[in-house]
Formats: sequence, C-alpha cells, structure tokens
Amino acid sequence: MSVDSVDGTDGAGTEEPGWEVEPGDESGAAVVATVGRQIKLWREAKSLRAAEFGERVGYGEDMIRKIERGARIPRPEFLDKVDEVLGAGGLISAMKQDVVEVRYPKKVRGLAKLEAQAVEFCLYGNYSIHGLLQTKEFAQALLRTRRPAYGAEELERLVAARVARHAVFERGPGPELSFVQEEVTLRRPIGGRMVLRRQLERLLEVGELPNVEIQVMPTERADHPGNGGLIEVLKFGDGTAVGRSDGAFNGRPVSDHKRLRILELRYGIIRAQALTPGESRAFIQQLLGET
Repeated sequence: MSVDSVDGTDGAGTEEPGWEVEPGDESGAAVVATVGRQIKLWREAKSLRAAEFGERVGYGEDMIRKIERGARIPRPEFLDKVDEVLGAGGLISAMKQDVVEVRYPKKVRGLAKLEAQAVEFCLYGNYSIHGLLQTKEFAQALLRTRRPAYGAEELERLVAARVARHAVFERGPGPELSFVQEEVTLRRPIGGRMVLRRQLERLLEVGELPNVEIQVMPTERADHPGNGGLIEVLKFGDGTAVGRSDGAFNGRPVSDHKRLRILELRYGIIRAQALTPGESRAFIQQLLGET
C-alpha cells in the first residue's frame, strides 16, 4: 500500500471509494449513516437510479448502495465527485468535515483529540520512534512488522491516522513538546537504509522548531526509570493532565494527581540523564552520516 493513496485516486474505475466502519464505533457509524442518507436523498431528487449514478461518479452500483446505507466511509474525492454530478453546490462536499475523523480508528481519534488540546507533551520512547515524529514511510514500514499482519485497508487507515497527528506541529500557538528517544530506536533500520535516513532527517527538521526538544538516551545509560516502557504525559491549559506508561498502572491512562506525579518524576529523571537537545542533535547528525 502506498501511503500516498490515503486520499485515493481520481476515482475513475475504482472499486473501493472508502473504508468499512470500524466494528463497535457507534458514533462513527451514525455520522457515516447520515452522510449516506443525504447522498441517497440527493440522488433520488435527481431521479437517478443507483446504477446510473454509479456510472457517472465512476463506481459500481453495489458500492454506491453500501455508501448510501452507511456501510462504507466515503473518501473526500468521492464526495467532491458526487457534489459535482448532483449539482449540490458544495453541500455534499461540505460533509467531508463530518467524516474526516471517522476515517481513522476510534482509539486513534480519541488520542488525536487529546493531543489537539494539550499545551505540553512529555514523551519517552524506548522501543520505537514516537508516532508524532514518524515519517509516512517509516510509519508504514513499522506497522508492516506487526503479527498477525494488518490487512491492506486497516494498514492504510492506521498510517493515515498517524500522519494526520502531525498537525500538532502546525498549531498556533504551538504546544511545548519534549521527546526522549532511546538510542536503539534511532539505529534500527525499519524499512531499510533510505527510510531510516529520511526519518533521521525528519527528527532534525522537527528539532529546529522553537517549541520542540528532542533528546537521545544513550544505550550506555543502563540505570534509569525508563526500562519499564514508554511514558507519555499530556498537560492541558486548565491545569489537568493525563498520562500512561507501559511500566505503571497496568498501562492504563491515569489523571489523578498522585499517579501523574509518579510519571512526571520518572520522566524528569529520564530527561535529566539523556543527552541535552544540542548534544542529541549532534548525535543524530552523526548517525545520519553513518547511515
């Protein structure tokens, strides 16, 4: 699956203009069903049969009916084509905003909402480069290592969702982001040499942002509290926060002050023992030269 195919092609002759609604995603299913009903109402108002309508937008009758009954999530370019064919004057295209989040898995949507509200990020990764820092190619290669393997459609959705989270770097004013990455995560050639090179270049690019600090934890630092697994703490403007760690509280998200203090303590020690941002940048540049 090419990551660039997340937004699809021009639609002509395509059999898959969307994704299936994730099982158990009631809110997402409701949105998709509403969009589907609106498309059907517009189609019937134009006295078009499903088969005829499908020919005009470049999809089969079966797929049209799936979308109209809410069994498929329409892609943005499909809605644009439908708007054009039905002469909806932008009303159908406007529904892209209603389905954009539903395109991603429910769990990822919840995380993205939290990240969109956070004013400070404290993120430690010990087994892989954090998702917010991953290039599309790296994310795709990393997700392909999963066993049992993801199907092509699910892989596409997950990569698209991960890339969409990069919007956090475009916010204004931007949140403060602190990343600490274990050295091994920068050396493992996920996807091959060129994918890793581009990933290291991405780290250097993001690290230049004034609100981002990236630090490297050298492998030789054996004695630090990050050996229990990743740590993530998101802080919000109202003074509340949420955090989680593989090595604490059964990996479940926590928001009470006492447990958050434990995660913040561990992260603070990790950050202090890692290379400084300047030293880390030099280290990443050295790795890039060796890759």
